[in-house]
Amino acid sequence: MAEDNAASGVPNKLPGGASRAIKLSQLDSLGSSAVWHSPEERRLAEERLEKMTSAYQTLIECLEDDKPERKGLEKTPYRAAKALLYFTKGYEEDIESVVSSAIFDEDHDEMVIVKDIDLFSLCEHHLVPFFGSVSVGYLPRGKVLGLSKVARIVEIFSRRLQVQERLTRQIAEAIVHAVNPSGVGVVVKASHMCMSMRGVNKLRSKTTTSTMLGVFRDDPKTREEFLTLANTN
Repeated sequence: MAEDNAASGVPNKLPGGASRAIKLSQLDSLGSSAVWHSPEERRLAEERLEKMTSAYQTLIECLEDDKPERKGLEKTPYRAAKALLYFTKGYEEDIESVVSSAIFDEDHDEMVIVKDIDLFSLCEHHLVPFFGSVSVGYLPRGKVLGLSKVARIVEIFSRRLQVQERLTRQIAEAIVHAVNPSGVGVVVKASHMCMSMRGVNKLRSKTTTSTMLGVFRDDPKTREEFLTLANTN
């Protein structure tokens, strides 16, 4: 497939480091609602979906199910391939283009917190889900970010193959890049299916990670204020 991309002149990366030539989530609607820049782009998308479907078919065959030909599994490889594309659709989106229309000049220097943002992601070690919530706080310095864009940043980075520690820092750094605040704090709390479905089988365990930048890291009072507000119901 890499050779096909090179020969066609279609780039292998999207803005923001996405390692796909086109927006594969459009494969959920290959009909008239999908927007393709060229026939070649659509062909590559269809080829990738076909390749992923074939891979899932192989996986199912390797499981040695008693009745792999049954009706319930007939379209499972195709459905699973489309689902994985949706779970990782964050690769297709560029943070800068998403937030650029929602950065506003504002004379506000008090803390802004958006908390309890739902999080769904895939652990890159086992390709099983982890899920939970994210709280983001920042101290503006002349610019504020539209509140919904904070949630969009979380969504974009979580819809990729991830580890929680990296995800936490990526969210914080994206806020810094967007509005250059005096400081940023991010706290992520998540349950990992790789711990509850396999391995140690600890059903109620949760993992908490944090990233503190700027005054949130340097000033204990600012950090304490954020953590207190983020944990208040």
